[in-house]
Amino acid sequence: MNAPFRVPHPERLLHHEPMARYTAARLGGPAEWLYVAKESTEELIAVTDSAWASSLPVRILGGGANILVSDNGVRGIVLINDVAQIEFGHWHGGINVSATGGTSLTILARKCAAQGLSGMEWAVSVPGTVGGAVVNNAGAHGGDMAQTVRGVALLDDWRGPQYLTPDELAYDYRTSALKTRRDRRFLVLMATFALTPDDPAAIQRRMDEFIAHRKRTQPPGASLGSIFKNPPGDYAGRLIEAAGLKGLKIGGAQVSPVHGNFFINTGGCTASDYYALVRQVQETVYTQTSIRLEMEVELVGEW
Repeated sequence: MNAPFRVPHPERLLHHEPMARYTAARLGGPAEWLYVAKESTEELIAVTDSAWASSLPVRILGGGANILVSDNGVRGIVLINDVAQIEFGHWHGGINVSATGGTSLTILARKCAAQGLSGMEWAVSVPGTVGGAVVNNAGAHGGDMAQTVRGVALLDDWRGPQYLTPDELAYDYRTSALKTRRDRRFLVLMATFALTPDDPAAIQRRMDEFIAHRKRTQPPGASLGSIFKNPPGDYAGRLIEAAGLKGLKIGGAQVSPVHGNFFINTGGCTASDYYALVRQVQETVYTQTSIRLEMEVELVGEW
């Protein structure tokens, strides 16, 4: 079937491609079209511009974390941003780092550590890519993107190339001005970070501590990471555990017995199972505490 738009490498354009292959929890129905961009920012821009010109919905994904894709799939084109480039340079008397949207957070953290640059240690075992982290203000271990991002280059369907400052990004807990946009017609091309020089050995020790903590407290297996945002002054995982919900299953989806704010695909799980478990946990916690847990995970596709 011929696509209604042009791409630089037609052999990479897939029709009715199952999204379960591209998401962290191994869930999701077919994308109408799916393209993996690997080579350059120019390739990303070419695909996105062509799809926008054809009035197709475009959804850009990185590592497939923090999203729950419907069993019914996704209309338009899913563009997998696999363009990973990192550059180090001097800026205003300090050292800055630039990374493209498809760069792995883990790889970025390790490369910064090797250069003796502190500020991204928290990201060493966080799944996902720079683009998604920019939009969601990803964070862990007391750190987040807002603390280090100094600017973001993006392509906007209506305004063309843009460069957003921290003020324009309007970062808050696990959100940003980009995340709250009703339309998704933008593409994060690159983020620039301002980091602090430090002893590489000290940076590595901090990263080792974070990795060890994650292994102790978070479950293995296919999951989407933290399901709910922590409410003010409390923790979603604590509330879920206090409600007696650890281990609860619906179909193939289970509240992790290790950490209440992680839901595991135990096998044979559907996105509908997973979402039904999310709603059940929300309602139970609300009934017991009057606290409405807000999803950190985003719903994608035809629900």
